[in-house]
Amino acid sequence: MNGRHCLLLLVLFMTYLSTAKAHGYVVRAIPADRSTLERPPTRLQYWFSEDLEPRFSEINLRDQSGAIIASGAVDYENRALLALRVPAGLSDGAYIVELRPAFASDGHVIAESRVFFVGEEVGGVAGSRADDRAIPLEALWRAALNLANFLFFGSSLLYALVLLPAWGGARLGAGLPDRVMRRLRACLIGAVILAVLASLIALLQQSMVFFNADARQVIERNLWGVVLMGSRFGDVWVFRMALLIFSAVLIFVSEYYRALMPQISAGIWKGMPWLGALFIGLTMVTSHAAGSTLLPWLAIAVDWIHALVAAFWLGGALTLTLALPPALASLGEDARRSAIRAVMLRFSRIVTPLVALMIVSGIYNAMNFFLTPSDLDTSYGRTLGVKLLMVAPLLLIGGWQHVVLRPQLAARLDAAFAILPGPLRTRLQLAAETGKALRLEVWLMLALLFAVAWLSATPVPEPQSLRSEIESPQVTQTIGEFTFTSAIIPGGPGVNTYDTVVTRGDARATDVSVTIQLVNPSRGIRSPWYRAEQVEDGLFVAAGDDINEAGEWWSLIDVVDKTGAVTRVATNWAISEAAAVAQLRNPNVIHVALLLTMAAILAALLRRRAQSLISGLHLTPTSAALALGALVVSVGIMAFGAALIGERQRDYERTLRPPLEQVNTALPDAESLTRGEALYRARCFDWQGQSADFRALRNRLSTARDDFLYGAVVAGWRDLPPCEGELSAAQRWDIVNYVRTFEARG
Repeated sequence: MNGRHCLLLLVLFMTYLSTAKAHGYVVRAIPADRSTLERPPTRLQYWFSEDLEPRFSEINLRDQSGAIIASGAVDYENRALLALRVPAGLSDGAYIVELRPAFASDGHVIAESRVFFVGEEVGGVAGSRADDRAIPLEALWRAALNLANFLFFGSSLLYALVLLPAWGGARLGAGLPDRVMRRLRACLIGAVILAVLASLIALLQQSMVFFNADARQVIERNLWGVVLMGSRFGDVWVFRMALLIFSAVLIFVSEYYRALMPQISAGIWKGMPWLGALFIGLTMVTSHAAGSTLLPWLAIAVDWIHALVAAFWLGGALTLTLALPPALASLGEDARRSAIRAVMLRFSRIVTPLVALMIVSGIYNAMNFFLTPSDLDTSYGRTLGVKLLMVAPLLLIGGWQHVVLRPQLAARLDAAFAILPGPLRTRLQLAAETGKALRLEVWLMLALLFAVAWLSATPVPEPQSLRSEIESPQVTQTIGEFTFTSAIIPGGPGVNTYDTVVTRGDARATDVSVTIQLVNPSRGIRSPWYRAEQVEDGLFVAAGDDINEAGEWWSLIDVVDKTGAVTRVATNWAISEAAAVAQLRNPNVIHVALLLTMAAILAALLRRRAQSLISGLHLTPTSAALALGALVVSVGIMAFGAALIGERQRDYERTLRPPLEQVNTALPDAESLTRGEALYRARCFDWQGQSADFRALRNRLSTARDDFLYGAVVAGWRDLPPCEGELSAAQRWDIVNYVRTFEARG
């Protein structure tokens, strides 16, 4: 398996996981925690920052005594929404909502409860926040899995980039002594075995969390099989195990053919780093980076780069620590130091620039989740602080080794180290030259690896912006014998609930039906007519995602009584962006600067390979000019093509929904319909028959925009003449609003 195959495999698997995110939190709650409501809610809705596992997510409503009143589940159309329909007739008092969402990407399950009050607030009733501490067993298997991945990637890449050039001979596949190859092979086999064991523990722990059961129950009742076949965690687990089996087969093949066909064996070894990168990429797909609200796919890529650098540093250093004793056992003191120096110099030369890349990518990763200084005062922030404290001595030890192994650099920095006592400097120099400092570095890295795993098992901080409550817009109007109280909850772009309370006098009206339509007058957008469901006496509810941007929207509500009489209530809403169920945010200047810095470091690292490629082409000034010209032309063609495709897309959208020639300025309320009906009967006489053209016009009402109908009123349509007499723009819009009442509603 070569690098392109591995990368393609990872991209395909990431595509399969689609919009997976990790370790989410509530981004909008209806009703808000500890809110006091005048009347019982019709639905409980909790939007999360990522998709949930429907099979393992729960929501329950309890009364003050703890009895379960109703239960809900993940919404069929929106897997990031936990919803529950509240039974009618709730009495005043306190109610507890139990949430147990299971996040689809990484399998994390949180348990928390929230409280709301009907009537008046009740003392002594409180919910419980989700535990933001890591589960030790999860941190353990994550540490073991990371160690296995890092050892696999680090040892195989160390073979290709360090050991083979430093110690190897000219013959392909036979460049390293058998004793070294045996130790490297043992590292790969150990990594595979450790990954299998860690994966088994992960499956057990995940099943325990999903079913809230102990290990014995999971095993005896085969609950792990349900998780394996019915969750995204199971999909990732099966994929990883298949790759581990494939890796074991490759290791066996490389050993079997090492003497017979060394080219095949060496090729497999040089392809192993790509497979190791794929293992690490799988971990990134189910990491916190996948849950970033800031360009999640870019966050995964940056986290992948960060982990690859750490894997080479830790995995390479650990492999060196394990490989050096057998490799140097038969050598004398001088030869041993020379051999150590050869590999350490090459290893240090590669790791040093990568450390800069690791630091910058680490800062970018942290900024994905720390939006305000208060976010640092969380379990996640404190764990990250511990991790950073452990990184500092590693950087000092690595920097010291880098200096000691280069006498010229040490001479230039001699004054800086003059503060150290002479014997201490000698011992430190000897530790670097004999590999003792490397062993200390490895032990510190292993401790750091557990801190990283603990961080991965810790929930990310909930953004401060989500802790503020958003007021839902509400309007009360009286028309004729009815009083309407309309509300859009939460009142922002996205999924909303449309509540309408209808009263007649002092009593709730139960003998009426209600339909509702949402309109954006400036863009000519109209939703279908929704039939609102009566969930309790006089309370009618509909829901939808038709409001797709902030700005002016109309809600048109038609109430039909038992005699068939229709009462129209129309409301002009100012939809707020602040109430949106937002799950993504845009990068700021610091994010862009960090990304550009990473790009510059990567370009510098790849410069030597680019120079080798260019020198191998033996370019002359003429061919170089031709190559540069071809590159410029190619880039220009691609840019032109991208611009052309974008313009074609915009043309297509303008063709489907061109800008309105006239914008309806008359809210279609009851008064507008009354005026429109009178004008229609007096001025649009020819429109009142049953001609084929008028029937055709009526059939187009569900898709026709207001400016089309306005044009028909002004100039006619087909054989329908325009409405007669001098009419103002406002009068024509009243006619348009009335004509829309002829629309057939399914």
